[in-house]
Amino acid sequence: MTSSGRLVGLEAPDFRATAVVDQEFRELSLRDYRGRDVVLFFYPLNFTFVCPTEITAFSDRHGDFARLDAAILAVSVDSPYSHLAWVQTERKSGGLGDVAYPLVSDLNKEIARAYHVLDEEAGTALRGLFLIDPDGVIRHSTVNDVAVGRSVDETLRVLQAFQLVRHQPGQMCPADWTPGGRTLAPDPHGSRT
Repeated sequence: MTSSGRLVGLEAPDFRATAVVDQEFRELSLRDYRGRDVVLFFYPLNFTFVCPTEITAFSDRHGDFARLDAAILAVSVDSPYSHLAWVQTERKSGGLGDVAYPLVSDLNKEIARAYHVLDEEAGTALRGLFLIDPDGVIRHSTVNDVAVGRSVDETLRVLQAFQLVRHQPGQMCPADWTPGGRTLAPDPHGSRT
């Protein structure tokens, strides 16, 4: 397996796949989202334990991402039929209920492989998360082993940091930057704390 860090700064691998959107099957492509930021995240499998906590947490905060004009796409190696069954099952019964963004089927594992998050031995994806800018360039990636979920708050924070530096050229975000926090200029005087 190759490190996903090698993808940062490169054009995101495009894909075309079937997704479940509003409890229907739709063909979509990453290219369909050009002009918007995209949060693309991979999870191992449907009907598991940590995965629904992440999927529902991102869904519950979908409005926060929408206000930033960012789309969310979740990908697993499950079939679209499994995705549909999972969203048609209520949360209290081990399902997801309605999800506010597409669940993409990567049954042939080509998307996970292209993003270097496929665990070939297990046949599932690691918990990879990629922030893709409106031009289709990967600006951020993280990969967790399957036992630990990701933070929606941290994803929002990092997305906002990349939006700030994109819209305010010459500014940089220091460690632990939060929206409204102090930025730095990339010079010896402007970077002093």
